[in-house]
Amino acid sequence: MARVEPGSSAARAVDAALEVWRQGDLALSERWFVHVGQGPAGATEHVQLESGADPSAITTEVLGLVVVTQTCDLVRSCVGRPFVEVAPLVELSETDLGVARRGRTPRFFVAARGELETRAIDLDRVMTVEKSVVAGWERTPSGLDDAGLRALQGALARKRARFAFPDDFTRLVAPFGKRLVEKHDRQSEEGRALRALREIRVQATPSWDADEVHLFFWLLREASDALDLRIALDTLHRLVKPLGRFLSVEGQVAALEDLTAQEYVDSDPLDLDHLSRTLD
Repeated sequence: MARVEPGSSAARAVDAALEVWRQGDLALSERWFVHVGQGPAGATEHVQLESGADPSAITTEVLGLVVVTQTCDLVRSCVGRPFVEVAPLVELSETDLGVARRGRTPRFFVAARGELETRAIDLDRVMTVEKSVVAGWERTPSGLDDAGLRALQGALARKRARFAFPDDFTRLVAPFGKRLVEKHDRQSEEGRALRALREIRVQATPSWDADEVHLFFWLLREASDALDLRIALDTLHRLVKPLGRFLSVEGQVAALEDLTAQEYVDSDPLDLDHLSRTLD
């Protein structure tokens, strides 16, 4: 693209077009995503970056693109901030959608309502596009309310800042992670309890790298949920047993308001992406 000159009519036109865009908005007509690789299955175009050299620019077909750049940066002048980050919109199975909706696979974000309710943003794949290109796209509002936008922002932050659990802990909790996947769609008391969990957090005392560690799991429910979730705690205790340097495993079903701020920041969210090596 030609350089947009400060104060030019082209710059003003681009800035005006981007004024209405918000983080989470979609470009459903843009069904392409470009990354650098060596031509995996599903590639629709394979363009060599340099003659006779690897890697190559690969275009794959997706369901649309989603803006993940913060709104405050979107509406800034294209001269000073010329780029927008977008991620592809993809289709997941009903089971995977449910797991992602509960925040247990940080690679994918699925909203509770709006345009992102039945499709997922693949946060593993992010592409940079000039604002002058985005200005020509057809915008579809995300339909996210304030809570939905906070959830998207939290998912973006968590994707990049999540804690790297030790390998021995990952192996320890793998049976519980497998149970979450297997029972997610089951119409049983256990399945309903596991689906009702808002979040699972775990705290290691005195620290994750200590020679002797005591584990405490917070099984967090929504404050308004009256469903008895003690069966989920029973599942945890049945499948996660003290082993090696992990001397004890305790847990509690709670709502967010039951935790102190210190307990929340001293614990780490447990998700299935962390267990992927063991579950595969």
